[in-house]
Amino acid sequence: MSATPTPGHLVWRLSIKWRVAVDQALAPLGLTHAQYVLLSSLYGMERAGERPSQRELADHTGLEALYTSKLARALESAGLVRRDRDPEDTRAVRLSLTEAGDAAVRPAMRTVRNLLDRLMAPLGGLGDPRAEALSRDLAVLLDTPLDPPN
Repeated sequence: MSATPTPGHLVWRLSIKWRVAVDQALAPLGLTHAQYVLLSSLYGMERAGERPSQRELADHTGLEALYTSKLARALESAGLVRRDRDPEDTRAVRLSLTEAGDAAVRPAMRTVRNLLDRLMAPLGGLGDPRAEALSRDLAVLLDTPLDPPN
């Protein structure tokens, strides 16, 4: 075993640490991490003038389409999300936050933002050049295809 952890191992450990921390922070608000990801992403997309389909939201979040559909149905049952058939494409389901969904996601976003501030503190905080460089580097890695070029 290498004395120095590989970048893959570190990313894995950090993602586990982050998921556990978010789940613990959101539990008092009655949300799971996955529900938060869907609600906060939908919130941001709506603020940008979009009304995404379930597929578009799945692509945006990185969640599987089937899982996104299941989450959206559960959030609809809880009164947090509205699901409507797209009149131009009846196969597509468009999502929007309800008033209750908007009211639920706002404090959750503050909670997760505070958690992120604490996580990034060792790098000088969110606005620090080191934290910004880390974000850029992670984005590059996320945008890199795993399949070898043809």
